[in-house]
Amino acid sequence: MNKNKREKEFYSVDVGDSTFTVLKRYQNLRPIGSGAQGIVCSAYDNNLERNVAIKKLSRPFQNQTHAKRAYRELVLMKCVNHKNIIGLLNVFTPQKTLEEFQDVYLVMELMDANLCQVIQMELDHERLSYLLYQMLCGIKHLHAAGIIHRDLKPSNIVVKSDCTLKILDFGLARTAATGLLMTPYVVTRYYRAPEVILGMGYQANVDIWSVGCILAEMVRHKILFPGRDYIDQWNKVIEQLGTPTQEFLLKLNQSVRTYVENRPRYTGYSFEKLFPDVLFPADSEHSKLKASQARDLLSKMLVIDASKRISVDEALQHPYINVWYDPAEVEAPSPLITDKQLDEREHTVEEWKELIYKEVLDWEERMKNGVIRGQPSPLAQVQQ
Repeated sequence: MNKNKREKEFYSVDVGDSTFTVLKRYQNLRPIGSGAQGIVCSAYDNNLERNVAIKKLSRPFQNQTHAKRAYRELVLMKCVNHKNIIGLLNVFTPQKTLEEFQDVYLVMELMDANLCQVIQMELDHERLSYLLYQMLCGIKHLHAAGIIHRDLKPSNIVVKSDCTLKILDFGLARTAATGLLMTPYVVTRYYRAPEVILGMGYQANVDIWSVGCILAEMVRHKILFPGRDYIDQWNKVIEQLGTPTQEFLLKLNQSVRTYVENRPRYTGYSFEKLFPDVLFPADSEHSKLKASQARDLLSKMLVIDASKRISVDEALQHPYINVWYDPAEVEAPSPLITDKQLDEREHTVEEWKELIYKEVLDWEERMKNGVIRGQPSPLAQVQQ
């Protein structure tokens, strides 16, 4: 496409303290949130005749960490296609060449609220269990593609007024795990599992812990383990759940184990005491969902030792969840991730930039050729 024609397709608008340069099809931009990875606006898409969310990745090429995160997010969003994971509608850059390339815009479905807002509401058992069921379906789909999230939290989960739920991001790259002895930096760690806090190995059920923390918060209307940093986080966990067994401590590396063993010992509280009946909605006559089932699920999710924690599949079969079980949702075809080395890749910022630029061009090519989302591009198949 020639330069002048491309320039005519875009216009710039100030949104908060950032300038968005977007395709003319997107009108009426309004800021709706910002995070470490970028600023998000709502907009009206004239082509699709619907409201959408546009995310401008914040300075994706300022360092290797940001560039890797941007590449990973883009590649995974292009591959994943499940009703409980946010869908990618478009990707574009206003720049015309690799040399000029500096901004990436992702266009996604627009939702009504994130889970932080929902947590403040009084939900009945049907809504509580349906939201959890959808979280578990989305997580199972990511796991099927080899993506373990490890950073699920209410701000990364969005909900529509009809109670449909979608997971917004893809969590921590495997190479970005930080543990107890790392320098604390400001980020929400309240939902991260003990094995992440303690810098241990982890399995897929690391994400179950986060779901347990989210369910606890929906019931209590306050954060279960509000640690100021990783060390405080660990103390909050053991104060409530009790110091773990010697068998668990032996799995820790020596320096972390020494630290953990030198903490005061706590016996913890029973789940009946942590989550008394009064916190729960009234038992549901309609679907037979009860406080006792929700509490039982919490007691199986919030287990410090991951080897004794419930799995995603077991959680989906739990009586509090399986009233919603639909094989089409639970066993949706797993996404085809064409880049098997995604999390281990290391590149210079310039190399990342080129990889991201190729992904953006590949998307434009696929759109032109009408290739559907969630399928590998013809380009990817040629390269394999």
